[in-house]
Amino acid sequence: MSAGLFGIATSGLNAAQRALDTTGHNIANVNTEGYSRQRTEQGTRPAQFSGAGYVGRGVDVNTVRRMYDEFVQTQLRNNTTSSEYYNTQRDFISRVDNLLADPAAGLSPGLQQFFSATQELANDPTSSANRTVLISEAESLVDRFKFLDQRLKDQQTIVDGQIGSGVDEVNGYADSIAKLNQQIVAAQGRGQPPNDLLDKRDQMVLEMSKFVDVRTTIQDDGSMNVFIGRGQGVVLGNKATPLSASRPTAGAPLEIKFGAQGANGVNVTNLISGGKLGGLLELRTSVLDQAQNELGRVAVGIAVGFNNQHQAGLDLDGNPGGAFFNVPKPEVLVGSGTQADKPSVSIDPEGLSELTNQDYRLTYKNDRWVLNTVPGTTPKTLDFSGGPVRAEGMLIEKPGGGAAEGDSFLIRPTRNAAREMQVNITEQDKLAAAAAMKPTLPENVSLESLTVVDPQVYKAWVESGDPPDEMTFSDFQQLPSGLWKATSAEGVQVIARSDAKPDDGDLKVNFNTDPGPGDNRNGLALAQVQSTGFLDGGKSSLEDAYNGLIGKVGTKTRQAQVAADSQARLLADAKAQRESLSGVNLDEEAANLLKFQQAYQASAQVIAVTSTLFDTLIGVARR
Repeated sequence: MSAGLFGIATSGLNAAQRALDTTGHNIANVNTEGYSRQRTEQGTRPAQFSGAGYVGRGVDVNTVRRMYDEFVQTQLRNNTTSSEYYNTQRDFISRVDNLLADPAAGLSPGLQQFFSATQELANDPTSSANRTVLISEAESLVDRFKFLDQRLKDQQTIVDGQIGSGVDEVNGYADSIAKLNQQIVAAQGRGQPPNDLLDKRDQMVLEMSKFVDVRTTIQDDGSMNVFIGRGQGVVLGNKATPLSASRPTAGAPLEIKFGAQGANGVNVTNLISGGKLGGLLELRTSVLDQAQNELGRVAVGIAVGFNNQHQAGLDLDGNPGGAFFNVPKPEVLVGSGTQADKPSVSIDPEGLSELTNQDYRLTYKNDRWVLNTVPGTTPKTLDFSGGPVRAEGMLIEKPGGGAAEGDSFLIRPTRNAAREMQVNITEQDKLAAAAAMKPTLPENVSLESLTVVDPQVYKAWVESGDPPDEMTFSDFQQLPSGLWKATSAEGVQVIARSDAKPDDGDLKVNFNTDPGPGDNRNGLALAQVQSTGFLDGGKSSLEDAYNGLIGKVGTKTRQAQVAADSQARLLADAKAQRESLSGVNLDEEAANLLKFQQAYQASAQVIAVTSTLFDTLIGVARR
């Protein structure tokens, strides 16, 4: 009997010792990130049958189990992904918002000062001081465009750098998870869960979820598969498949590839969502690219709009005005593997109102060149049989050379316009403040603008020596707010206001052969460029476009801030829920120490009793 009692006492000592070890392990890891509280699970040993019934044989430690819930961990991971996504967007968008809306460094003060100088020229076109100030303010405006573009470019560089480092972080966590899978599979082969290894693996997945949205599945052998995007397995068992960040061609956006490096990898850039990487990619596309494109569109609008009007005037020598600004050309990038020659693309002065802030891809498909937005939503087949094609505010020439199926070019109409804008006229005598043309308007028709949209044709007409007596206009196109637009054969565009469409030939324009030294009519028209609806089909002025950009970025900033605050609360709740289940409570562990200590002492006392019984039996046997 005493031998059975000794076994029971020994089992109690062992169970209490294991419980004390587990409690001490919990206390030691109270500050370990990702650690899950552990608990020994005990069970009674199989009883032994006797004539008096089944007699207990003590206790066994069945396992050491971690306090863990897969649903709670998944919620924490998802909230971590969302929180990092919105925090990343908030931080960067707020910088862009502060830059564009800055009352001193933003574009609005520069625009106002430039057009104020234009108005002063109109007030006194004979003043050399006014002419000098206008040129100086134009150069300051160009410098401001370059400054803002460079700051946005700096943010792009930072974003690309963080995308690259984020990809490296994901690869590092994937490698760690794959190695842990191998260790866990080997450990679970012994029949018990390796709790600390499981915690480390869950923590690695949680750290990865800060960079990208992840999904996991547990295999029968205990290994974990980790997927991103639309099922790309970055970890399958003990094998990790890396991501890479590279540019397909010089100047092209940074792309994230899955699997093999370079062109052999699968482009998963558009499949990445959530986390810091998802936030950076979304920020780059919807904020930085759009802001840079819109800033460039305003620059092109000023250059083309001011040029068109300036070329409709005469300078102090009586010569037609030249191009006041240079008009930056759209950027054209050659797609990987493309055989055709790069097409010539320029801004269409006549189609300025159709210019957008989008990027385009020109692709050779089914023996046709197709122009589509990026991302593709509105494909348009271009017919080059009649020469260059007018499309989306651009003049596009047919790509040369032998085109092959799939050849493509990325066209960015305004991406670099703010950086490449320049002032062409630096001599004050070349400022064209006098009107070169005199309109004759029919009844109930008022003139909004009279500009030169084809300077080559117009200049040839002026210098022909025998220009026609007058220009006539027909085929008026309707614009918003009761406006009508038409272009003459001489390259002159008129925008008139009328309740009804003007009749063909009713509106006439004659060349002004004797403007006089104080003629300021073109100077007044130049001052009106600021408020003229050049963009968005005639709906938006230059200031409207820039203010719209500030409004969009400001709205996104506010949305990102609200979303970040909301996700921070949800993440705090998810962490609290995990801590309530898996976290180490020192008060509870202190109570457990006392409980298991007493259990250990009680089992030791049973052994002491067993020893007394043995001594008694031995004493009886000696008698």
